[in-house]
Amino acid sequence: VQLVESGGGVVQPGGSLRLSCVASGTIFKIKSMRWYRQGLGNERDLVAAITSFGTPNYADSVKGRFTISRDDAKNTVYLQMNSLKPEDTAIYYCNADHYPDDMEYWGQGTQVTVSS
Repeated sequence: VQLVESGGGVVQPGGSLRLSCVASGTIFKIKSMRWYRQGLGNERDLVAAITSFGTPNYADSVKGRFTISRDDAKNTVYLQMNSLKPEDTAIYYCNADHYPDDMEYWGQGTQVTVSS
């Protein structure tokens, strides 16, 4: 299974971006899907997750600003990011669990920079 993120870029504070992550390869079923981020010099932190049932969870720092969603027909997870702040600047990584082998897969990351 390969995960490929897209949608990153440079945006001004208060702006919006929509990240996408497409899973491809030999896929039986994708279970939970997640977005992580890693800022310069920081650890990789969980930003948002969505179960196979569509139940979302968010880090406190992004609640009310970010929305995670998925389209299982396209094996794709999205992250809509609104009201972006400079502290949201990071590389954003997609993560997914595959059934039935319980393997965890990562994308290569996409850079998000929030700067005026």
